[in-house]
Amino acid sequence: MELVEINNNNINNKLNDDNDLKVISNTRLNTAITYNDFFTQYLIKNEPCVFKCGITNEWPCVNKWIFNNQPNFKHLKQLYGNCKVPVANCKIKYYNAQQKNEMTIEKFMNYWEEYKNKNYSNELPVLYLKDWHCLRDNPNDFIYKVPKYFSSDWLNEYYLAHPELSDDYMFVYMGPKGSWTPLHVDVFTSFSWSANIVGTKRWLLFPPGEENNLCDVHGHLLYDIDSPEINNSFINHKKWFEIIQGPGEIVFVPSGWHHQVWNLEDTISINHNWINGCNILNVWKELKKALLAVMKEISDCYNMDNWMSQCQTILKASHGMDYLQFYEFLSFIIKKRLNSISSNKPCTNFDTWEFGLNHVLFDLKQAKCVLNCLIIDSRDNNIYDIVFRDNRPENLIQRIDAILI
Repeated sequence: MELVEINNNNINNKLNDDNDLKVISNTRLNTAITYNDFFTQYLIKNEPCVFKCGITNEWPCVNKWIFNNQPNFKHLKQLYGNCKVPVANCKIKYYNAQQKNEMTIEKFMNYWEEYKNKNYSNELPVLYLKDWHCLRDNPNDFIYKVPKYFSSDWLNEYYLAHPELSDDYMFVYMGPKGSWTPLHVDVFTSFSWSANIVGTKRWLLFPPGEENNLCDVHGHLLYDIDSPEINNSFINHKKWFEIIQGPGEIVFVPSGWHHQVWNLEDTISINHNWINGCNILNVWKELKKALLAVMKEISDCYNMDNWMSQCQTILKASHGMDYLQFYEFLSFIIKKRLNSISSNKPCTNFDTWEFGLNHVLFDLKQAKCVLNCLIIDSRDNNIYDIVFRDNRPENLIQRIDAILI
């Protein structure tokens, strides 16, 4: 195990204040930067950056999935040919995303080879393999090592400890030159990191709040920032951050930043969505906002039996998490860290990283703040008993206080 620690004296308690956001220059970091410096300069400040080449050099997928600086189609088909994966058609819009279908890796690789051999002909569709849970589907494979900078990952820590949920937020993306992802914000307003195994991407990122200036005449978020109706004066008057990401580089996308991404070459990347003490308040605010939107949407059914329970059901279906699961997620993180302190045993993640005491205490402090917000909001909406059932959260608050005081 390798130690991951922070210096609490350097942490600004004023986290995630949108008024403090600014668009910075294209910052590229080398692997000499310490975890503590990355934590205080980028995670806490919620600012994007790019890690230079070096971190991915020893990853098995770099050696197995690439041949002559190109995707190794033959080997990928041998390894995963029968795996079924989600594939988006970049030429077909579906609501505010792209139409998705399922196909095998072998079929997708055959398409990709044909598309490449035909010099990316407009006669063929532009397909993009997205959100493939490669590790979940192939649990015995060692594909990569999560970098220490992204080791404080509550979201995947929770899902890896609960295999019965059959989910995670660790993905593989594979796409030919010209494939792309529309303008969006990541699930739960989570952080994300994206490591290029091969190929080059172009990113445009917009800081939180700027999405209000990226809407059409109907108030809907733009689908494509490069749409013909978007003239140069429009983009020139917006705050934005552009990245050209090369092979081996890793992009850190902060919480709540909208972004659009293009593959400038045939590209394979490893992507994680993640949550920790630095953005958990953002995640809570987004969840609360999503519930209010659901309540407004079905307000005409307010007098129906179990209306608030139905709101939670819709919330989980539309947002990916309801209040009950959010509490289960939050309480899992809290209990794990409390047990680490009480048992004097290290708190670990990804079977690699061990968090220092300062880090554990920081996590508890941030989790307590959000748990208090959840309790208050659940009472205000008369759903306290729905959310907490027999597991009263006040007991957790007391246990945290006993540690922090």
